[in-house]
Amino acid sequence: MSQENNFGSGLFVGLLFGGAVGAALALLYAPKTGKELRQDIKSRTDDYLDEADKYIAEAKDKAIHLINDGKKKSEKLIKEAKQKSEELLKDAEKVLDEAKSKTDEMVKSGKEKIEQKSGQVKSAIKAGVDAYKETKNT
Repeated sequence: MSQENNFGSGLFVGLLFGGAVGAALALLYAPKTGKELRQDIKSRTDDYLDEADKYIAEAKDKAIHLINDGKKKSEKLIKEAKQKSEELLKDAEKVLDEAKSKTDEMVKSGKEKIEQKSGQVKSAIKAGVDAYKETKNT
């Protein structure tokens, strides 16, 4: 197991050393001067920064678009909710009006029955009083 660790660390050190030697040789044998190389690096850096700015601008546009879409959808949902709540209120008022009219009808019917029964009770009491008076007089 220690041989595997030594092999792995040796391989890693070899890769690092080989990379450093390759980079040094590339710089030494590069066809451009240091000034030209720096100009190329600066140019590519500017290109990358410009591309990054483009991506950021696109991301901002997309974010604004998503926010506007969200606002439109939420406004639509609010409008629909208001319409439905108004419909429910109208339905509730209709049910309440129907209940009021039914109770009014029931109250009227109840009053009529009470008046009818009270008339019957009054006539029965009067008949009883009359019968008592007749019995007492005879």
